[in-house]
Parts: sequence; structure tokens; C-alpha cells
Amino acid sequence: MRARRFIMVFLLVVCFGFAVLSWTWTNDHVVAPWTEALAAVSGQVLRLLGEEVKTDGVVLEGRFAVEIENGCNGLEAVLIYFAAVLASPGRWRWKVAGLVVGMVGIQAVNVARVVALYITGVYRPEWFNASHTVVWQTAIILASIGFWIAWVQVANRESA
Repeated sequence: MRARRFIMVFLLVVCFGFAVLSWTWTNDHVVAPWTEALAAVSGQVLRLLGEEVKTDGVVLEGRFAVEIENGCNGLEAVLIYFAAVLASPGRWRWKVAGLVVGMVGIQAVNVARVVALYITGVYRPEWFNASHTVVWQTAIILASIGFWIAWVQVANRESA
């Protein structure tokens, strides 16, 4: 019974979330600004690392150019993580705390992803496509799952 409830709530939240993300209004007022902020933060990190990079909207330009598109902004991974947390049993205060910490963590991994992809493009451009489509997509998915597993362990320990 618990597994069936988890699956139903998880699927409901994922379907609703993806429907909301697909609306033009959401894209224009939430997704696009979020993606631009991700580019700005990634550009700051690259500058701290000594790269002469500028940002223009969702594009990072310097010795290599990276454009952060929908699907690469970490929002889908955050949505799946949110669905897993909301579908899991637990107190609401732990869920809210888990949602915030998990979102920040997943986005931190995503900033690392963008920075690493830029650096890969600069120093090993022949590795860029594999790094983008295999290594970092897998890393973001595993980060989302890992944050959920960590949250479940903490929430279960606190509930006991």
C-alpha cells in the first residue's frame, strides 16, 4: 500500500510539474530567468578560476561558448527530486527542509556541470559531447537520487 501511494503521488507531481514547466508563461517568467541566473553564477565561478568569460543571457563566452538550454538548467532533476520527497512519508517540516537543501545541492552540482563543460570545451573539445550527454547527465540524475536517499535517511532517523 505504501509503495502504491508513493508511485501515485510521485507520478502525479512529476506529470503536473512537467506540465507547468511546459507552459510558455512558466518558461518566460521562471525557467528563462532561472537559466540566466545559472549562467551568471557559472560565469562568476569561471572568473574566480581565472577564465575570462562573459555572460549574455544563457550564453557563456570566452575561449569556448556554452549555451544553457532548457533541460540543462537542472530544473527537471529538481522536479523529480521534489516528487520523490513529496511522495515519501514524513513530516512536512522535514519535507520542506529537504526540498530546499536538495534544490540547492542539485543546483550546486549543476553549476559544477556548466563550469566543467566550459573547461572541457576549452581544453578537450573532442570530449565535450560525451561529457555533456553521458557524464554530466548521469551525474545530475545520480545527484538527484543521492540527495533523495540522504533526505530519506535523515527524515526517517528524525521521525524515529
